[in-house]
Amino acid sequence: MRVVIVTESFPPEVNGVAHSVLRTAEHLLRRGHQPLVVTPAPARGAQSPAHTFGAGGVPDELPVVRVPSVPLPGYPQVRIALPSRRLAAAIQGHRPDLVHLASPFVLGARGAQVAARLGLPVVAVYQTDLAGYAHAYRAGRGLGEAAAWHRIRSVHSLAARTLAPSTPAAQDLTAHGVSRVQLWPRGVDSARFHPRHRDEALHRALAPGGEVLVGYVGRLAPEKRVDLLAETATLPGVRVVVIGDGPSAPGLKAAMPGAVFLGRRTGEELARCFATLDVFVHTGPLETFCQTIQEAMASGVPVIGPAAGGPLDLVAHHRTGLLVPPRDGAAVARAVTALAGDAELRAAYGRAGRAEVTARTWEAVGDLLLRHYAEVLAEHRGATVADVVLPAPTGADAAAGGAAAPRTAGPVPPLVAAPVPPPASPPAAPPTAPLTEELPA
Repeated sequence: MRVVIVTESFPPEVNGVAHSVLRTAEHLLRRGHQPLVVTPAPARGAQSPAHTFGAGGVPDELPVVRVPSVPLPGYPQVRIALPSRRLAAAIQGHRPDLVHLASPFVLGARGAQVAARLGLPVVAVYQTDLAGYAHAYRAGRGLGEAAAWHRIRSVHSLAARTLAPSTPAAQDLTAHGVSRVQLWPRGVDSARFHPRHRDEALHRALAPGGEVLVGYVGRLAPEKRVDLLAETATLPGVRVVVIGDGPSAPGLKAAMPGAVFLGRRTGEELARCFATLDVFVHTGPLETFCQTIQEAMASGVPVIGPAAGGPLDLVAHHRTGLLVPPRDGAAVARAVTALAGDAELRAAYGRAGRAEVTARTWEAVGDLLLRHYAEVLAEHRGATVADVVLPAPTGADAAAGGAAAPRTAGPVPPLVAAPVPPPASPPAAPPTAPLTEELPA
């Protein structure tokens, strides 16, 4: 199968979209397909730190077309593609069976239009809560929440199937008029992120007084609401460590002088930081999935997350961690207090969390994507899924016991559910009182 992946972000950029697209392209290559990635060009001289996305980086055999781009005003780490003939030329030249749009908005919208002109089926992957971001950044008349949803509906209406990473994200899409929505979650490398990487020497260096180490990992930007950790950073016996960078870093450092800011960490160093935490906290209320929660769970670390969006699918309240009302720094501090004072509970949540995610491999998630591809191609061709033959696993996958050809898809990860119907009413608000009343004041 020949696939063009049109993505708003790709390495050397470091974010969830870039990571999942790279993992997807790698899986297509392993399964014998022919992907092509089209993405905005990075800033001149931009490079990913070594081993950011694993030992191999971007495969040499993966063709990538870079479209001219400019930095997003106020957030130069994000690149916006300029109009260019390279996109249409790349799609036509690759002669794809299918076009995959990753978090489409600017370049992805143009890719959808080109695919429509060429009569190609489109699979669109929803990954970024753009309407929520518009609110977080207080966008004016140019891009308010209503305008963002209009844009999302316009782009996704051109797709034969929209894939959402979590149940709340799927419900949000259908509630706002996006049709043909199904679930496709994200995988996690549970060998790379593993409790064995815990480093007691690093723990002593970060918390020399024996404090409980409470960490956040991710971009430091307004929508992530890392400022909600300010009250937690004042708790006795707790040391907050922040891993990541972004435009909010200076303000956060001023607001939390007692916290440790490590900047961006990647590869084995990031895995070591994850496993060395005693508690992981994610504060962002706009996550459609939240990959760092999965990575913390794979690392055997108990998690605290907002009862909104993707974390609702990932965190089993009082089993793998705690859910708290979104945008409530006091609730975060109470949850941290509850876990900081109970080492046995932290260990139990950490074990349960790891057990929950180890089956969610990128291979299983990649095979589920191939199933979606096969179904879309079958619908497009007026055939049955059985008629869409996909190559057998090759190389290491075949040696590991992959299915024999012909095949259509692999095992379904535990998180995956059936197609998501439009809700009868807008999604209910997340629980609030029980999540805080159960925790000590």
